[in-house]
Amino acid sequence: MTLLQRVARPMLAGMFIYGGLDAIRRPAGKAPKAEPVVGGLADRLPERVQTDDLVRFNGAVQVGAGAALALGVFARPASLALAASLVPTTFAGHAFWQEEDPAAKAQQRIQFFKNMAMLGGLILAAADTGGRPSVPWRAKRAVGHAAGQVREHVPIGS
Repeated sequence: MTLLQRVARPMLAGMFIYGGLDAIRRPAGKAPKAEPVVGGLADRLPERVQTDDLVRFNGAVQVGAGAALALGVFARPASLALAASLVPTTFAGHAFWQEEDPAAKAQQRIQFFKNMAMLGGLILAAADTGGRPSVPWRAKRAVGHAAGQVREHVPIGS
């Protein structure tokens, strides 16, 4: 992991860890805004699950994936998990298009686009291979080796 990654990953992850802990501890404050996004999902789950439970679950995903990203452990899957958790969080918490008050609308619009910026950062983090070849590239190369289509690189001057 480069110095840049060692610094940037915890910076990106910090907000998710903080927000996730808040969702776990105090889901009731977020549940009313989450209800329209959750819809009937809670009713379709095997046991009767409340919106509070889904808010806590989302918070737990954010804490776990945020910690993994901050530590550089499974950073790419952690980034994808955070991105997936950020989408419903953003649409539930920052639906600026539903606000009537101009000041509240402006504030929610700022928060919405802040979350979109964080989503962009997570997508970049998920795509970052740290200079190593990507998994699809390695898989394609392994198949090529098995089929005898890949020749080893011979340095010039050998």
